[in-house]
Amino acid sequence: MTNLRGRHFLRELDFSPAEWHQLLDLTADLKSQRKSGTERPQLTGANLALIFEKTSTRTRSAFEVAAHQQGAHVTQMDGNSSQLGHKESPADTARVLSRLFDGIEYRGAKQTTVETIAKHSSVPVWNGLTDEWHPTQSLCDMFTMRESSGKDDHDISFAYVGDARFNVGCSLLIGGALLGMDVRIVAPSKLQPPAEVVTAARSLAVETGARITLTEDLNGVKGCDFLHTDIWVSMGEPESVWTERILLLKDYQVNTALMERTGVDDVKFMHCLPAYHNRETSVGEQVFARFGLPELEVTDEVFESDASIVFDQAENRMHSIKAILVATLT
Repeated sequence: MTNLRGRHFLRELDFSPAEWHQLLDLTADLKSQRKSGTERPQLTGANLALIFEKTSTRTRSAFEVAAHQQGAHVTQMDGNSSQLGHKESPADTARVLSRLFDGIEYRGAKQTTVETIAKHSSVPVWNGLTDEWHPTQSLCDMFTMRESSGKDDHDISFAYVGDARFNVGCSLLIGGALLGMDVRIVAPSKLQPPAEVVTAARSLAVETGARITLTEDLNGVKGCDFLHTDIWVSMGEPESVWTERILLLKDYQVNTALMERTGVDDVKFMHCLPAYHNRETSVGEQVFARFGLPELEVTDEVFESDASIVFDQAENRMHSIKAILVATLT
């Protein structure tokens, strides 16, 4: 067992396969304790700063609930309630907050920002999401696949389908490589992960026995136990980007036909959420008004089916984040 006390949690590549396994095992232990009523608070009296420059539902809630259940207190900040990036640099913010708090979570755009905070902080810093990496999500997803399948890590096969250039695609690729899984990235060539991330995944695969496949071919999902996806576009991007993205990804929608294409009877669907699977949001309605599409990356039929385990994922964000807090603070 490696002592992770004092370690930052910025991206999967900062951890060894053994350390990643250790965090997953701790997640399982803490979830079991919570469910059985035997949880013992290990963070009593700790004070945590949670910085959200990007909006959040699951990450914010998971950090708060995990901290409270372990006896810690939290202070939330955002772009309007702190000086970060406006009147004070990330480095200066880190030096102030780490004098007052026992740990700092940051969720924002640039990976360089959370890395700068970590460089100048004397306490652990946790990445709640940047454009490049989403490590709390991938740890949760690895745990959810373990829990749902009951398989050994090496026997789990999953595909990420869609735009794989950014945080979720990259984090799942490296997270799966750390565990020796069968990892497929099924995406248009323009939307594949950066070359340096693929190189890192293949290097890890030599050590762990992971199988790494990158393909444009939808047959790449054949034999997969799990299909993951994420939103295709963000509101605020110009309409030209929306049009291009939808044209690139329309064939990569996770629908019943794609689920059946795996050839796996009990294939499961996963999504980090929020998902554009109907018109019941302002975003969904705007997409429908522009493009006439009632669904984007996943159909409502798949999202609401028994194969969907997206809400298991949402709950597990709390258990896996709790493991990160406990591991790095005790």
